[in-house]
Amino acid sequence: MAREAPQIIQTPSPNFGPRREGATPSLIVLHYTAMASAKAACKTLCNPETEVSAHYLISSKGQIEQLVQEDMRAWHAGVGQWGEITDVNSHSIGIELDNDGFSPFAEPLMGSLEWLLPHIMRRWDIPKQNVIAHSDIAPHRKIDPGPRFDWKRLARRGLAIWPDAKASEVDWTKSAEKFGYPIDGLAGCDNPKSACFNAFRSRFRPWANGPEDAEDRRIMSRLVAQSTA
Repeated sequence: MAREAPQIIQTPSPNFGPRREGATPSLIVLHYTAMASAKAACKTLCNPETEVSAHYLISSKGQIEQLVQEDMRAWHAGVGQWGEITDVNSHSIGIELDNDGFSPFAEPLMGSLEWLLPHIMRRWDIPKQNVIAHSDIAPHRKIDPGPRFDWKRLARRGLAIWPDAKASEVDWTKSAEKFGYPIDGLAGCDNPKSACFNAFRSRFRPWANGPEDAEDRRIMSRLVAQSTA
């Protein structure tokens, strides 16, 4: 059964600018709000004094608010890097998800996200491997959307990447850098490999503990292979 299209409420934020040097969106970055409510998050994202925003905010009840038009540069990513992209704001669409960082993501929210993502991906020709976490681009300072977010669910719908079950094992660091993690690009981070590894674990193996192992290397290798297939 086709999902009923939710209404998108226009709630303009003043916190945006033009995308730099003719950039267009090639990434979608998912965040959590870590606030008491979507209303509180919207107030922050629309306050010119905060100098933060996002293109979309999805409440726990599934309401979608558009705060910044997609062709403009919202201020959601901050300092970070994915692959060779260092100005992530100019190359991305930011989506804030109403969640405290500890609780499961509400079903109405996930349903609206699954409705919204394919529309954005088609408009800007964004592949599923470029739907990423805030923690992916800034692993030294961000953890959202966190280990409670269901990336595998998005992947089953073709809206994110998830490793297949094939056997493989190569150097984790080299594979992580090929995938996009900023192993050598985190200014101000004392141990970028460790920060990136923690972000990887949070997204793909949140139940795992201990040092890097063969399954980490297998997953990272398969993510690279699936991204370049």
